[in-house]
Amino acid sequence: MPANAGFGDAVDMANLPLIDAPAVDYGSEEPAMARYREEGTRRALAAGRVHPSILEAYSRCGFYVFERAIAQEELDDIERDLVDMLDRLPATRGAPVDRHGRPALGADCKIQPIVWVQPLADPLGGTSHARGRHQVKMFEPTAPKDAPEWVVQQIIGPSQFSDACLRVSGHPQLLAIAASIYGEDMTPFHEALWVKQARLGGSVAWHQDAMTHWSSPDCDENAHGLSFMVQLYGCNAANGLWVVPGSHRAKADIRAMAAEAGSDRLLGAVPLICGPGDVAMHNRQVLHCSFANTSADLRVTVNFGFHRRKSILGVVTGDAKNPAVFDEARVRARSRLITYAIDARRQRFPNETPYRYQPLAAEENRWRWTAAAREEIKDYNLQDLFI
Repeated sequence: MPANAGFGDAVDMANLPLIDAPAVDYGSEEPAMARYREEGTRRALAAGRVHPSILEAYSRCGFYVFERAIAQEELDDIERDLVDMLDRLPATRGAPVDRHGRPALGADCKIQPIVWVQPLADPLGGTSHARGRHQVKMFEPTAPKDAPEWVVQQIIGPSQFSDACLRVSGHPQLLAIAASIYGEDMTPFHEALWVKQARLGGSVAWHQDAMTHWSSPDCDENAHGLSFMVQLYGCNAANGLWVVPGSHRAKADIRAMAAEAGSDRLLGAVPLICGPGDVAMHNRQVLHCSFANTSADLRVTVNFGFHRRKSILGVVTGDAKNPAVFDEARVRARSRLITYAIDARRQRFPNETPYRYQPLAAEENRWRWTAAAREEIKDYNLQDLFI
């Protein structure tokens, strides 16, 4: 699990329209949290020196970090789109216009794609959200004085707003890695742009993404898919994802683990330490969280992932009144985003050998990335394939 110890050269983020909040910490828990970050970082970096094989390491630990996978030219593209998206955010939570009075980003979407959080809060821990998978409430530091009531933490379905986010999800090496695990008929499932704001970003309580297949006789370590996390500026123990290595092979009793630790700082966990352009890959069954970001470091992550097709087909989700069936038609419709991403990438990086997505390869000329295609994928995230 190779990982960078630091962030390399300083990154100029002066152009980002974000809040400049005053310094904040974990209060009475700050000494314990500081020790936990330091010890976790040492474990993460030590682990990175002993794994001889990517797939073997990923299978054993449930995560892996690909260093410098995304070139600076592409990171610059993502940052330009990020600036545009942040500038177009609703002026306040629920507002139909941005701070300039224009229609806000996603204002015309069927479901609001902007996810807000109260500064340094944990909105999910201990609730019934997502079938109660966030079992334990996280510690919530006191927000800095004069902090806004709400801050943006996610943009769902970013490919409909950003060509750069779409293109990176068609990265040929990343698609090949996903295919090596899930087969050439793999399916996509979800994309999100995470903005973990400095001194304001909320936590995401410990959880396993996996929900539907734990009791299936066919459940194995790859039954619920993987996520790629492209790091724009890098991440560290304060603002990044934490995982419990090896926890992807069984459903975890998070309450018991928190009781054993005496806090939300679970024993044996490690942070993902990444530099700009690194891509973290994690199994959706691995136990993970992110703590409230009291640091001065912003984290921006382009998140996208893939499933094994046989894990998706025939799944019925939703509720009794509004069931959603993941049949061939839905999987095919959602999979067109892969082909759009591949073609968008081909146009931007013509010297790169594109990936060929086998399920739609015979129709690849149909899925060309154009202005009309950009309109066609609006609200594509309503077809996401969560299991």
